[in-house]
Amino acid sequence: MVRTYDVPLLVLTMATGAIDGVSYLALDRVFTGNMTGNVLFIGFGLAGVSGLPVLNNLVALLAFMLGAVLAARLTRGAPGPAKLPRSGLAVLVAGAVVTLVLACLWLAVGTLDTPVLLVTTGLLALLLGAQAAAVKHIGIRDLSTVVVTMTMVNLSTDSRAAGGTGLSWARRFAAIVTMGLGALVAALLTLHVNGAVALLVAGLLLATGTGLVAVVRRAELAAARQAGASPAVD
Repeated sequence: MVRTYDVPLLVLTMATGAIDGVSYLALDRVFTGNMTGNVLFIGFGLAGVSGLPVLNNLVALLAFMLGAVLAARLTRGAPGPAKLPRSGLAVLVAGAVVTLVLACLWLAVGTLDTPVLLVTTGLLALLLGAQAAAVKHIGIRDLSTVVVTMTMVNLSTDSRAAGGTGLSWARRFAAIVTMGLGALVAALLTLHVNGAVALLVAGLLLATGTGLVAVVRRAELAAARQAGASPAVD
């Protein structure tokens, strides 16, 4: 039985890598989880580099921030003995459900025209921004689920080669690998099948990760009850 949040958050990280793979390859070179890439593309576009979908990148950037704001408002100050409040779990559930619905709609309609493509981009970015804000409550800095840049910095600077203790190297390395694996799976599916199927797989990963989060959270609540905490505050 999964007893820590590491595995669930790694699955969500893989899902983010998969969604970014779909968004970049099938939604016209835009990232819906990794905002660093979008900021760079917007800068390149403003400098006059041709062929960059600046509007798509801007939509993703603003939607991601909006999702983070909304999730933070929903979960801020939420009481309860579990690290992740019930509202935070609801955010993750909503993200998985909406992603699966988007994938099914995409499968049904086939090709996405430009307005629908922009809406899809915005919704995915909003969901991943909300996801990142929700899982912050868990408090594992190396598993934000949407970016691994600082995880790579922490892995490197805390390594024995840098004079550190090598603390949490396995978790950090796993975060980097799982995001890459998610992108790899999505790329293979997008290139050899289609983006809709890749997004469906990403949605299933989100659902799996969310389910595992719920399992760990339930175990936390049970432990709190045994320790004398009141379940009524959750």
